[in-house]
Amino acid sequence: MKEFGVVESIKTVSTLYCPVSGEVIEVNAKLSSSPETVNADPYGEGWMIKVKMTDPSELNKLLSASDYEAILKK
Repeated sequence: MKEFGVVESIKTVSTLYCPVSGEVIEVNAKLSSSPETVNADPYGEGWMIKVKMTDPSELNKLLSASDYEAILKK
C-alpha cells in the first residue's frame, strides 16, 4: 500500500493509504473547502481520489462496506 495523503483532526494526524495499485486520475477538490463531507457522505460526495487500477484483481482482496462495518462493531 502506498501513502496518498493525510487527514487531520483536532487530536491527530493520520496517514491515508491506497489499498490498490494504480494512478490517481482525479482528486475531489470540493474537500478543500468542505472536509466534513468525508464524514457526512463517505460513499457519495465525500470521495477523496479516483484511481485507475493497474491490477483489478486486487479488488478481490478488499472488504465490502458491510464487512468492514461488521468488523468495527466487534
